[in-house]
Amino acid sequence: MEFATLNNGVKMPMAGIGTFLLSPDEAEASVLSALQSGYRLIDTANAYVNEKAVGRAMKKSGVAREDIFLETKLWPAFYEQADAVEKTLQRLDTDYIDLLLIHQPAGSYVAGYKLMEKAYKEGKVRAIGLSNFTPEQIREILDICEVKPAVLQTEVHPYSQEKELKKFLGKEGIVIQAWYPLGHGDRKLREEPLFTELAQKYGKSSSQIILRWHIQAGNIVIPGSKNPDHIKANLDLFDFALTDEEMAQIAAMDQQKRYYTSTPELLKQYAEMVPPVDEQK
Repeated sequence: MEFATLNNGVKMPMAGIGTFLLSPDEAEASVLSALQSGYRLIDTANAYVNEKAVGRAMKKSGVAREDIFLETKLWPAFYEQADAVEKTLQRLDTDYIDLLLIHQPAGSYVAGYKLMEKAYKEGKVRAIGLSNFTPEQIREILDICEVKPAVLQTEVHPYSQEKELKKFLGKEGIVIQAWYPLGHGDRKLREEPLFTELAQKYGKSSSQIILRWHIQAGNIVIPGSKNPDHIKANLDLFDFALTDEEMAQIAAMDQQKRYYTSTPELLKQYAEMVPPVDEQK
């Protein structure tokens, strides 16, 4: 495993498993499989409504809690609830969260950030950050924060490499984490001739080539999967390295093409949506 060092000195694994769109049973099975395969970074969120399942899988795995890097995200409906972090800890059945993010720049996200800062100062959270924020919104947080965000989780893949955003984050000491690292399962991306060629050269799959590119480009990745073989393969990234020339060839594939676009209408919907966190299995 390779690690990113966050701006407060905390070390974060460069590759982990995501649980977006997984039911509680699927999330529990996937996280258990991942931990047994050597994963140590787990990503979930209030809005995924599977935090309890993630907590169960961590306990079942037998892996020591301090060896797991657990990441979750606060949802807008909870930004102004004083006990939001406490309730998240209860659902995950843990004493602390390694990385807590503001999930969306919707609703009272400054209040949500203040809540996370308080939890950080109380030792309930080891690092805090943002998800889906634009540079303007990040600057807004930087202007008011007492604890600097350590991570920005956002959409990144070879078709949308976010080069300018990464320059900005680099100056601010914020690490980027990629969701949709494989392009939202876009076959066209995976079947690009360059990835097919490199897969043959290195004896890997196209997905493994893409994930290796991310890691060498400094992007933390959290591909999700329900398939134990895919889960295992998605971590098998540390026994080879792409050359500078190959990295440059992939850099040239950037089309600034995103699969998800945030809009004011969407953010308004997010602010009004209340995930049924208390009813989850």
